Amino acid sequence: MSDTKVRRAGGGLRGFRSRIDANPTMRLTYRIVIGVIGTIVLIAGIIAIPYPGPGWLIVFAGLGILATEFAWARRTLTYARGKYNAWTAWLGRQSTFVRPLVLGMTGLIVLATLYLLGAFYLVAGWVGLEQLTWLKSPIFG
Repeated sequence: MSDTKVRRAGGGLRGFRSRIDANPTMRLTYRIVIGVIGTIVLIAGIIAIPYPGPGWLIVFAGLGILATEFAWARRTLTYARGKYNAWTAWLGRQSTFVRPLVLGMTGLIVLATLYLLGAFYLVAGWVGLEQLTWLKSPIFG
């Protein structure tokens, strides 16, 4: 890629932000859009934390999106990263008894939320086990 194209791409992004910042209505609209998108990603990450997969990565991505516009999100992101690193360091220092215990507790949280959301009864219905009414969610029964 030529040097001119690189400068043009960088200037384009800076120019885009300059045009947004120059217009108060566009600035407010942009902040609202970033706030909504960041909040949706953050909530999805919080929901995904106990499940296998990238829950914390999604949380940090949501905070990162919000941090582009909001100082409180930048502070929260810095704080959350520190706490996450401290937690993983603490867990790494624990005995072979504590680590499986934490894993087991996480598994119980996953099972409880799947039960409360009605996932077990839904799957039971797929395989013809609707008579197992004890699998029904007390919330979504």
